[in-house]
Amino acid sequence: MGARWLRDMAGVILIIAAGVVGYWLFPDNLALLTRVIAVALLVLSLDLITGYCGVASLGQASLFGAGAYAAGIACVNGVTEPVTLVAIGAVAGATAGLLMGTIMLRAHGLAQLVLSIAIVQLFHEAANKASAYTGGSDGLAGLMVSPLFGVFEFDLWGRTAYLFGLALLVVVVVVLKFVVSSPFGMLCRGIKQDPVRIRAMGSYVFPVLLKMFVISGAVAGTGGALAAISTQVVGLDSVSFELSANALVMLVLGGLGTLYGALVGTVIFMGFEHVVSAINPFHWMTMVGALLIAVVLAAPGGLTGLYETFLGAGKRVKGGRT
Repeated sequence: MGARWLRDMAGVILIIAAGVVGYWLFPDNLALLTRVIAVALLVLSLDLITGYCGVASLGQASLFGAGAYAAGIACVNGVTEPVTLVAIGAVAGATAGLLMGTIMLRAHGLAQLVLSIAIVQLFHEAANKASAYTGGSDGLAGLMVSPLFGVFEFDLWGRTAYLFGLALLVVVVVVLKFVVSSPFGMLCRGIKQDPVRIRAMGSYVFPVLLKMFVISGAVAGTGGALAAISTQVVGLDSVSFELSANALVMLVLGGLGTLYGALVGTVIFMGFEHVVSAINPFHWMTMVGALLIAVVLAAPGGLTGLYETFLGAGKRVKGGRT
């Protein structure tokens, strides 16, 4: 227990340190880094239901988009305080997660994946058709957000938005660490491993998974609200199938069921995408595809799984020598 607590604290400190280093090394790219944080929250939310519960989803952007649009619509209607907008986005995402979970958990396996695709397409179409509220294909633009705590303005350089996003990410990671380490989190892992045995023990699987969907939706909605606040624009890309697919790719790249894998996969994927697309704007997708194939073949458990494998091998070698 003590060793795990120290490891978790070290992970949080590393996130803060990496965020501070990014702030000083890339002062002209803080908008991109804030986008990375927002997407990282989306991938974290996907890790909760896929990595810890074993429910694969290609519709996670529907929860992200629900939070983004809720924050955007609230801002247009006079609610401009950033923390309040994030709370609105989290509630909207949690509500969408409740709806999504209720539908998806009625099926199993491949049918769940198909349902998730259908849900994100329906959310996308609803956002497009409800143009009176969402702006349709034009989206919501020019969101005027009040200074954070009435002091820190959201400037063009994105400094306030980035630090605000980093603080949100740290808080979310700390809370999720408690969630996945709790008896509830252990029960979710048990359901992923053997749902039949969990039912035989007298536990109800559906409400447990539905609760995790709600938590996942709140995290994704927080990321969507952060994206809306930082860019001051909400568009249909916030609820697109492409975003959902990319989130799953990032999670697989980093490693499922660790939380930190979601962060590693997001940073590497989006960083690689940004650099390669600038070098070769016509064939960068080929390079990204080659990277993903190489990582999946070399490390089926993701990059964090590869790291844990090397770490375990090092401990065994050390133990053999002593």
